[in-house]
Amino acid sequence: MLICAAAASDFFDGWLARRTNTTTRWGALVDPIADRIFVLVAVVMYVLNGDLSLAASLLLLARDIATALGFFVARAVPGLRGVEFKARFPGKIVTVLQLVTLVALVVGAQPVTPWLIALVGLASAFAIADYTHFLWRARAR
Repeated sequence: MLICAAAASDFFDGWLARRTNTTTRWGALVDPIADRIFVLVAVVMYVLNGDLSLAASLLLLARDIATALGFFVARAVPGLRGVEFKARFPGKIVTVLQLVTLVALVVGAQPVTPWLIALVGLASAFAIADYTHFLWRARAR
């Protein structure tokens, strides 16, 4: 239930901020960080409890790891420092799939969980490619 409540409140506060035109740069920065921390803590707990293998956890976190590394690389490379990181649709799909996978783990849907983890891995690969492409195109401007 906590996962569902966290997902619903995340969706609602983003929707409300956009609808009332009260989005802030700070909120745009903190919200995805909070999402990543939530998923990271949940995944680590499943690994520690033995409900999730290390390989599966790395698939679930691949996009998050790549984006964090990409952020640091972009800040280190002079031509990329001015590029603003923004949420992109493929990344949002990964987040939804991560949350669905976490819910499947909570409810004990073992037959579906490996397929969801594989789907998160594929979506993550696409999102990483999309973020990389966006970053390099933004650099060229």
